[in-house]
Amino acid sequence: MAGAKRAFVLLLAVLAIALLIVPEANDGPLKNMERALVSIASHPLRILDSVTQGIDSVWSRYLALRSASDENRALRREIATLQEEANRLQERAAVTERLATLLNLKEELAYTTLAARVIARDPTNWYHSIVINKGQDDGVSIDMGVMTPTGAVGRVVKVQRQLAVVLLIIDRNNAITGLVQRTRDEGIVEGTEKGWAWIKYLPLLSNVKVGDIVVTSGMAGGFPRGLPIGRITRIERREAELFLSAEIKPDTDFGRLEEVLVIMSPRETGALPLLPVPDPSAPAKRTERIR
Repeated sequence: MAGAKRAFVLLLAVLAIALLIVPEANDGPLKNMERALVSIASHPLRILDSVTQGIDSVWSRYLALRSASDENRALRREIATLQEEANRLQERAAVTERLATLLNLKEELAYTTLAARVIARDPTNWYHSIVINKGQDDGVSIDMGVMTPTGAVGRVVKVQRQLAVVLLIIDRNNAITGLVQRTRDEGIVEGTEKGWAWIKYLPLLSNVKVGDIVVTSGMAGGFPRGLPIGRITRIERREAELFLSAEIKPDTDFGRLEEVLVIMSPRETGALPLLPVPDPSAPAKRTERIR
């Protein structure tokens, strides 16, 4: 039934179009028939024209949206590329700043150092250590101290040709000599489980206080005197013990180590004065007894 109605409407439209094409009659039945058919067919023609315009409008909007979507994707790719380039430049600037600080420190130090880059960390919780890209070929050897501009870092415990393992001062298996800067009391600095450090064997009558600065004593451990280690945060006095212990919060952020200096010679460069060498053939001087 619906198909018959559509066919009838289509037939009327065709007739109306045919009558419009045929030269217009001045009068008579044909003219009346033309008017009637045009009046009847005009409604579906207007509807068809409206639908066609709607389809054209929807298609145009679709094409516009498609073009806008392509432009948005291209812009997003461009933004991602620019963001990646900005991050790369920012990282390069940060590296340049760190290396400049390290180079300035290297030039100011009175002892020989070697710049190295951290290439790995201990993935386990057994040790606090790092791996640097300098080794035996560069003159690095066991027990050499390692530092940054903020202070002492650790000491070399294993060396290969082109890399070395550095045990950090916050490791429980590491021990270096430390000095309380204000009181001049010496002790042994060892690591703790929570990644800080303790200075042990301080004199029982020491006047150390919270906030005192602890530095390397230069007596052993591959470090010169005076490198910062950290500040005392807690003092422990145990009964029946002859020494004090103090907790130290390190100045160095060991989780962000990227470049370090290996201390090749912990003593100041320069020749020491020559001591007189005794002549074995010379007669020994007699000393007179004081009466």
